[in-house]
Amino acid sequence: MDHSKINTLAQLKSSGYKSKSIKEELRENLISRLRNKQTVFEGIWGYEETVIPDLERAILAGHDINLLGLRGQAKTRLARLMVNLLDEYVPVIAGSELNDDPFYPISRFGKDKVAEMGEGTPIAWLHREERYSEKLATPDVSIADLIGDVDPIKAATLKLPYSDERVIHFGLIPRSNRSIFVINELPDLQARIQVALFNILQEGDIQIRGFKIRMPLDIQFVFTANPEDYTNRGSIVTPLKDRIDSQIITHYPKTLEIGKHITQQEARLKAEQRRLVSVNEIAKDLIEQIAFEARKSEYVDSKSGVSARLTISAYENLVASAERRSILNNEKTAQIRVLDFVGVIPAITGKVELVYEGEQEGPGIVAQNLVGKALRTQFVNYFPDPDKFRKQKEKSPYRKISNWFGEGNTVDLLHDMSQSEFEKQINAIPGLRDLVKEFHPNQDVATTLFLMEFALHGLAEYSLISKHSLTAGLQFKDLLSSMFTLPKPDEGDDEDDEIMGRRKF
Repeated sequence: MDHSKINTLAQLKSSGYKSKSIKEELRENLISRLRNKQTVFEGIWGYEETVIPDLERAILAGHDINLLGLRGQAKTRLARLMVNLLDEYVPVIAGSELNDDPFYPISRFGKDKVAEMGEGTPIAWLHREERYSEKLATPDVSIADLIGDVDPIKAATLKLPYSDERVIHFGLIPRSNRSIFVINELPDLQARIQVALFNILQEGDIQIRGFKIRMPLDIQFVFTANPEDYTNRGSIVTPLKDRIDSQIITHYPKTLEIGKHITQQEARLKAEQRRLVSVNEIAKDLIEQIAFEARKSEYVDSKSGVSARLTISAYENLVASAERRSILNNEKTAQIRVLDFVGVIPAITGKVELVYEGEQEGPGIVAQNLVGKALRTQFVNYFPDPDKFRKQKEKSPYRKISNWFGEGNTVDLLHDMSQSEFEKQINAIPGLRDLVKEFHPNQDVATTLFLMEFALHGLAEYSLISKHSLTAGLQFKDLLSSMFTLPKPDEGDDEDDEIMGRRKF
């Protein structure tokens, strides 16, 4: 149907257009997509066998929906993607603020217009993108905001008594007629406001300030809620929960691969950064592992959750760390180093809610611990488990490296070190390149270098050597000698602080 040629009610009737509810629209378009094996929720990873089938069943059943899950689980994204299941255009009575169906007007304006102009009633066409409304539930949201109220200015301007329904100023929900309406963080809505939604959900109609008007609204409701809100701030009142047909539980990525897909899709990297900075798969895995470690950490509040935004921000910071280093050293390209993970600390500290013990430790220390645990967990995916050689040190593949540090040698790796200086420091450690060649013989030069540095960090996490923070980087040395390092008596306070401040990650 060429909607551009249909401008009046008469033309709409002759076109054969049939009205249908928004839930029928969603259902029919979903069926069409499923039959044609088309992806319905584009860009959503990890929900293929869980959340998306539940959502599709709810749409087929014509249900209003509550998406329940912790922060950063794509709840709002899913709701917004439902717009793609609407018809591209629907006809409305031109000038109607309630998107009146020309065949079944519900507002006083729409009914009067059809009564006045009949077949000549002007028709406008509403695109699917305009049929989505979203409201964040906050304690200050009022019934007037959502449903409506009497407008004294309108009454005075039109010289109408308050008993005339034309003095009503409609709220967000009536103005979302024939649309998808989303209320985010539903438990934050005051209980008395939640009560006002009962009739809309059950009978599809509203009442405003005692006006006896039945307005059968046609709305697809989607709510989102965080289980943390139920304990900390509010809850969904039981009768309202009872009226929401389907409650769908969302979750975090179950595997590193799914997490990587999400991070790579969502990370906002500049074209220049993509060209300049080369990121290997091991570094991408480490970024995702940080989130997995945070979700099971004793210092992080599990009820609050660890958003997927943590890994996205961390990845952007990781790339920015390498970019900054290349700019400082005037280098044309940059390879990600494990050292660059110092840049992800700010992305972690603001994204995790700490329990009391974590607050005591401090967010910076907790973030460093999470990076360390990620390194430790991923290390055994690339190298033998050092713990297996505790009692057979002569058979350890790490013996040559640890012995060299045991002889008193140290290595300082600085954050802004040039590539040539970095390679010189890494290559100076006997046995490190041999270790990588033994377990990863066919890697390119850049990946081999990253694995060498990764092995160094991993051995520190398994306490075969020690790793200490310097002002501008890290120092690797023998574990035992580091335990007995004391400041010289004649060194000043600042130097004492710096030496004693070289804490182990």
